Amino acid sequence: MRISVFGLGYVGCVSAACLAAGGHEVVGVDVNPVKIDLITRGRAPVVEERIGELTSEMVRTGALRATTDVAEAIEATEISLICVGTPSASNGSLSTVYLERVAEQIGRALAGLNRRHTVVFRSTMLPGTCAELLIPILERASGLRAGADFGVAVNPEFLREGTSVRDFFEPPKTVIGELDPVSGDLVAALYAGLPGEIFRVPLAVAEMTKYTDNAFHGLKISFANEIGAICQTLGLDSHQVMEVFTADRKLNISPAYLRPGFAFGGSCLPKDLRGLVYAARRADVSVPLLSHILPSNEDHLRRAFELVASAGSRRVGLFGLSFKPGTDDLRESPLVELAERLLGKGYELRIYDANVSLSRLMGANRDYIESRLPHLSELLTNSADDVLAQVDVCVVGCKDPAVLSALDRAGDRTIIDLVRLPDADARRAHPGYVGLGW
Repeated sequence: MRISVFGLGYVGCVSAACLAAGGHEVVGVDVNPVKIDLITRGRAPVVEERIGELTSEMVRTGALRATTDVAEAIEATEISLICVGTPSASNGSLSTVYLERVAEQIGRALAGLNRRHTVVFRSTMLPGTCAELLIPILERASGLRAGADFGVAVNPEFLREGTSVRDFFEPPKTVIGELDPVSGDLVAALYAGLPGEIFRVPLAVAEMTKYTDNAFHGLKISFANEIGAICQTLGLDSHQVMEVFTADRKLNISPAYLRPGFAFGGSCLPKDLRGLVYAARRADVSVPLLSHILPSNEDHLRRAFELVASAGSRRVGLFGLSFKPGTDDLRESPLVELAERLLGKGYELRIYDANVSLSRLMGANRDYIESRLPHLSELLTNSADDVLAQVDVCVVGCKDPAVLSALDRAGDRTIIDLVRLPDADARRAHPGYVGLGW
């Protein structure tokens, strides 16, 4: 394909050279004449492993050139990758001035084009930026309609400085936010033959993925550093501890626990987090990340309560009570906590959990529930349909088959989904359905 790349910093320079190496004809565009001159002379504007040699070779073969002329670049190509910077202010706000400027310039160039051109945003930008800010600029400047007269896509990059060329050719994934399937097809063709799964998603989902990735990377680094600080004060080898930790690919380094849902609970997680934070405090080690995990969990439980409160009825059915499906363990269950709060605020509560029978509870489990919900026997029923018949609001904390069956007959009742039901996407059309984090 014939591709123009706007912005010749790290991302743009690497994308341009690598796409040229993939057999495409690439035109780099930048407002800085120094960068244009460097590319023209076969030199990369950035210092990066392999990029110097690759740029030199692509310029020599004619696959890569550079210009400051936006209209000429648009006329010569069928797809544009926007890689301009989006710097942030000290308060975290994002500057979109460069994105707006290039969208305006490209829009004007599109106005004189008699064929379809696709604009692909690779710059990091907050969800909604493309649809709410950039597409209107493109349409206003061009007099054309996005998705019909020209294509639009969001294609975030996941390149690490220092290994960008390698990362381009060996991506763990490719994310394509598409305004329309034709635009998505064109972007997918750019990466044909490269490894990694391809995700074709709405524009805003693609915009959010880059932030999600980087937030998690920062979280991991901070987590490891706080564990290291605690280990050091305890005289432990933190690298040995983390070697054991990272060896677990079933739970620790895996998709486990990375699905938005309800708050965590149980007999281990809250207790052990409290114990670890206490040990750090005793050793005078500041661990702000670890110290805020339980408060964060508490805030998530509060969100669920506020959803119930906003439903407008005091007749509430709670489907699920144990902290984990398939067990009767009620110790520090967030569903028990939610039930306790609802009762304390005067809600009429009915509960169904196929695995919880008061007569079978024993030991610490029974002691816990008797201290938190002493009248549980009056609230529990052995039928999901019985609960449904007596309530206006259904709070779903499990995916038990009997619960799913009852919900099919929920009619116009409010459904507050804490677990993402199997048919959540279809239920979104129901005016009474509310997902906790989706």
